[in-house]
Amino acid sequence: MDEKDIKKYMKGTTTVGIVCSDGVIVGADSRATMDTFIASTEARKVWMIDQNLAMTIAGAVGDAQEIIRILKIQNEIYKMNENRPMSPKSAATLLSIILQENKMMPFYVQLIVAGVDGDDGYVYNLDALGGFTEEKFTSTGSGSLTALGYLEEAYKPGITVKDGVKLAAKALGIAMRRDSATGNNITIGVMTKANGYVEYTGKDLEKAVAQK
Repeated sequence: MDEKDIKKYMKGTTTVGIVCSDGVIVGADSRATMDTFIASTEARKVWMIDQNLAMTIAGAVGDAQEIIRILKIQNEIYKMNENRPMSPKSAATLLSIILQENKMMPFYVQLIVAGVDGDDGYVYNLDALGGFTEEKFTSTGSGSLTALGYLEEAYKPGITVKDGVKLAAKALGIAMRRDSATGNNITIGVMTKANGYVEYTGKDLEKAVAQK
């Protein structure tokens, strides 16, 4: 299987991850597609792993769900041994190893792993073969080029989570308007040292975006 084969499974959806001065943000739409057919308008693509850790998924649903189960189990084992949740870097490294070990029969996924470790926020982008990079902001899925184009211009170092929620919602909204495989509802997860994991959808997200 080559890179061209993998890209066939990387279509559909838009997810984003953004590092802020006081936390981290992840977000995604809720449309799942099968070629040109909209299979679901309520697909969950933002997942909380722990109060300090979350991930977004793009690609094959079954493969992504298995990765989520693996990471949740490994995080619980880590907590029993270390009395604290797994750090974002540890989670990204673990998934990188799992994906690399299965490259002959790969998980057809593209992932964002994000979270806070102490006072600092981290975002990692992982491909189906286990390659991962640390980013200040990133996007995955078929609408990622549109979302990244906006984030490249709008992201500023030191942005707060309050403004980061608006930034993520705007990037996803732009992708939804230009990418037919991205659409329906937006979910945004915010992680901070003070408040842990907080998720915004629907009316709650509208209020968060409207805040001045």
